[in-house]
Amino acid sequence: MRMATPFCIHSFLRRAFVYMQIEAGMILEGRITGIKPFGAFVELEPGVSGMVHISEVSTGFVENIADVLQVGQTVKVKVVSVSPEGKIALSIRKALPQQEGERLARPRGKAPAQREAPRVWQPPRPQPAQENMSFEDMMSRYKQRSEEKIGDLNRSVENRRGGRRK
Repeated sequence: MRMATPFCIHSFLRRAFVYMQIEAGMILEGRITGIKPFGAFVELEPGVSGMVHISEVSTGFVENIADVLQVGQTVKVKVVSVSPEGKIALSIRKALPQQEGERLARPRGKAPAQREAPRVWQPPRPQPAQENMSFEDMMSRYKQRSEEKIGDLNRSVENRRGGRRK
């Protein structure tokens, strides 16, 4: 009696052979089969696909991957890695021809000469006393100054902690 198998042995062996042939550093051509917010899935061979992370789509910043890629589009990709489980990490950015002197990684932050000096709380300059102010005006002014000081203090504390925590 013959046992039924959930998959075809021939297609399994074919996929395993293709996975064995794919190595990191290879540049291949594939077709976009799916787009998710975190990346795009590219079919390299029938039944063999990999994923391009959103950070590997372009040399510039990509906010929405659907603005850059469409399902069915043919793209040239570079194989970044192949995991033991058969997951293939791809990069469109690294497959692009690099111009002479061009860097792939965009510089982070501002250049040292362009950095701003750290912001330190400075007390407001004293304003001339206005004797004709009503009680409501004085309270309003006091409240406004208090809120400014508290906001500055909170920003200072957040910067020391490394940013806003939730």
